[in-house]
Amino acid sequence: MEGLFAARTAAAPGEDEDRSAREPAGAALPLSQRAEPAAGQGTAPDAAAPPAPDTARALALSDVIAPKARAGETLIRMAYRLGVPRQALAAPFRRPTPLRVLATVEQAAPGDRAAGTALRAGHFFVQGVKQPIATLDVTGSTRLAPGLERAVHSFSWLADLAASAPRADCAPVAERIAALWLDAHPAPARGPAWDVELAGLRLMAWLVHAPLVLSGHDPKLKPRLLAAIDDTADWLDRKAASSGAGLGQVAGWAGVTAAGLLLPEGRPRRLYGEAGLIRALGDLVGEDGGVLARCPAAQMDAIRLLTDLIACYEATGIEPPQALFVMRELLVPPLLALRHGDGGLGSWQGQPALDAHRLAALIEASGVRARPLADTEHWGFHRLRGGQTQVQFDAAPPPRARHARCGCASTLAFEMSDGPTRLIVNCGGAALAGALVPARIGQGLRASAAHSTLVLDNANSTAVELHGKLGRGVEAVEVERRLLGENGREGTRIEASHDGYAARFGLTHRRVLSLRADGTELAGEDILVPAGRKGKRGRIAFAIRFHLGRGIEARLSEDGRGASLLTEGGKLWQFRLRGDSAAAGDVSLVIEDSLWVDGEGRPHPTEQLVIEGLTSRGGGQFSWLLRKTG
Repeated sequence: MEGLFAARTAAAPGEDEDRSAREPAGAALPLSQRAEPAAGQGTAPDAAAPPAPDTARALALSDVIAPKARAGETLIRMAYRLGVPRQALAAPFRRPTPLRVLATVEQAAPGDRAAGTALRAGHFFVQGVKQPIATLDVTGSTRLAPGLERAVHSFSWLADLAASAPRADCAPVAERIAALWLDAHPAPARGPAWDVELAGLRLMAWLVHAPLVLSGHDPKLKPRLLAAIDDTADWLDRKAASSGAGLGQVAGWAGVTAAGLLLPEGRPRRLYGEAGLIRALGDLVGEDGGVLARCPAAQMDAIRLLTDLIACYEATGIEPPQALFVMRELLVPPLLALRHGDGGLGSWQGQPALDAHRLAALIEASGVRARPLADTEHWGFHRLRGGQTQVQFDAAPPPRARHARCGCASTLAFEMSDGPTRLIVNCGGAALAGALVPARIGQGLRASAAHSTLVLDNANSTAVELHGKLGRGVEAVEVERRLLGENGREGTRIEASHDGYAARFGLTHRRVLSLRADGTELAGEDILVPAGRKGKRGRIAFAIRFHLGRGIEARLSEDGRGASLLTEGGKLWQFRLRGDSAAAGDVSLVIEDSLWVDGEGRPHPTEQLVIEGLTSRGGGQFSWLLRKTG
């Protein structure tokens, strides 16, 4: 069965036996056993990760928490799948109930208040770009920027509008945009608007925010929108199962389930949707709760979807399947593991540095109280922590083609923060190309060179292809993590290697990171090892890139083998080349231009440190040190 990657993890000395020997595979674990200690309960760095099994697979929730279904419900579900009308199954001897939304949904996931305020002012505000409503083309004949297209056709803007003002002030704006969209899309068809993911999100938005668009200010709109809701639900009944695995299929099944809850005679549809949804969730998420797309934004979208759907259950008084609660609880801890000291997320898999406010609002709406997950060997993002310093390390291959959304060649890249200051980052923002991030550089932002890692001959460790897909490259990553000193009092060490350059250059890249327990020193080694028994002849160019956070002022030392990094808060870090790499005449340290994309999609000019030169095809070792000195 396909999993995220095949990884081998060596256990730390004195570590507990493999967790898989004591727990059933794929079981939902209590969060207290899977999360790292809460802040303030000790200063020791993260515990060492337990050994990973030989293979990782998608978490099959239907194997763990099967939805309770009586024999009659199973027959109803089967009959509905075969095309028996809802009316015949739900109420065969009654007249059809007039089409309406049966309940008002409360406690849904919050939207973006600033974007909602912009809508009330007459324009969309998506990823930093303003688009007047009056000149917006929603027909699909002209392709919009990806972010704007998603917002318009998914109707995610309804949540933003609802968060900006009382319903009476927002309803006219919602009705205006909804009418424009219905004029352009009177029936299901082809095109961007009828992507399964967008159709599922749109149906969810219509049902969750029905009072906003069905409040009656426009008497002609209500019957049109109710008909569109019914048509979209029928369309998703047929299309949800045929869409590819991932968030799109989950969104399609979530829309089907929500329609079964909130539309008349919906019980057959609800039972049908629940079964499909739980299967789709099993294909979306790995065993430790990280989505197989390895994308923080997709992780947030999944949490938001489940939060809205559970709110639909609560509005109708129907008990949700336990699998939905367990899945939401699994999704939150891995996401928290990607938070930096400022509360925002790292820049991974094409996403920008999503801001702390948006993340905190979503977690609060979910109602899940959890700590960051410490054991992320399947998702692949490892977290080192010491004092105020946090390091995020990508120790896994990129996502498989069927799961990739905006796949990036980021294997063995890392990010580092000191309190609220981001010191080392990845560029991020490839998924936002076409808005403030120019479309022409979107492909480059997915490259290995846009991440803080080693690059050979200016080539990507995994081939970057069009439309967010990835080609050949990294297939296996080996990881070893252990504590330094007794009970980790000296720090944490993690070592990982990948085979992305083995086929082309005959070299394996191994990276070692060691973080002191007090967070004042990060020592690193980048090692090139021959992939075969004999190394190849000749030399090859390499570059080890360290993209600096916004506001970091870098200055090279007089000997050219180090640099000072001054933060906006006045903290000083020193970067130094160490060992043989510092003395080699063909290795140099330079400062180059870079850019970093913030949570609003705005690119900012920054700088990067680059260790560059030529190395033997028989291998090489390059050591460096980041030390806090003030």
